[in-house]
Amino acid sequence: NIFEKNHPNRYYDVGIAEQHATTFASGLAKNGMKPYFAVYSSFLQRAYDQIIHDVALQDLPVVLCLDRGGIVGEDGATHHGCYDMAVYRTIPGAVVAAPKDEIELKDMMYTAMLSDHGPFIIRYPRGNGEGTAWEDHEFALMPEGKGEFLLEGTDVAVVGAGPVVNMALKAAFEMKADKGVNPSICNIRYIKPVDEEMLAEIARKHKVVITVEDGTVVGGLHGVVAEYMSSLPVPVKVRAVGIPDEYISQGSQEELREECGLSKTDLLRVFTEEMQKI
Repeated sequence: NIFEKNHPNRYYDVGIAEQHATTFASGLAKNGMKPYFAVYSSFLQRAYDQIIHDVALQDLPVVLCLDRGGIVGEDGATHHGCYDMAVYRTIPGAVVAAPKDEIELKDMMYTAMLSDHGPFIIRYPRGNGEGTAWEDHEFALMPEGKGEFLLEGTDVAVVGAGPVVNMALKAAFEMKADKGVNPSICNIRYIKPVDEEMLAEIARKHKVVITVEDGTVVGGLHGVVAEYMSSLPVPVKVRAVGIPDEYISQGSQEELREECGLSKTDLLRVFTEEMQKI
């Protein structure tokens, strides 16, 4: 509504017509424009065919901004954005990004603007952000397929996507202070293309990798990491923390995250269990 008010000639409300909106965006991109399509994650599922045929096959620079990625809360099972990372990473040439906070979201939207291919998919959760000073942040390029180490350790590596990375970092500091455990925390940023260089370094230095995501563990970040690790000559165990392979009911976001095992307490338990096995 803010954008509509300030840029009425650059804003189109097509209603609940996700398939049309996707093809409309591809037409704009074909004619040299840079369309940003903002849509609920769960609703874009209706346009999977159009994303492939009208955007990806044409390699058009359409930016898909997926609101309500992950657990939504009181809207119920139809609105949870559980499947976006798992589903769209199967599309050849697609970029699938999961920012950990407002600054990364801002930089990914800037990076998408400069991209000459597509689709460029950015998914982010419902609710408040992390409280970062994004308004004063100068735009910066966030290279596709490049993650970052938030904490470098040697015992267990946590690879996270999206805001759950911040929860994992807090859990890691708590483990380090209370039990002397020294985990690595990696913010993967891009599900596709994934940072294979970073994953290879993790495999060299760690025996256990824990993936943390607010999406389905079937085929999502866990699938990406497990698939890559299986191609390496070194044995690495990969354990998933995320939304289980079942439909999630109605409830507050906090209640449902606990139900799915996505709280800091759950991650601390997984840390402890894996450390005891090493």
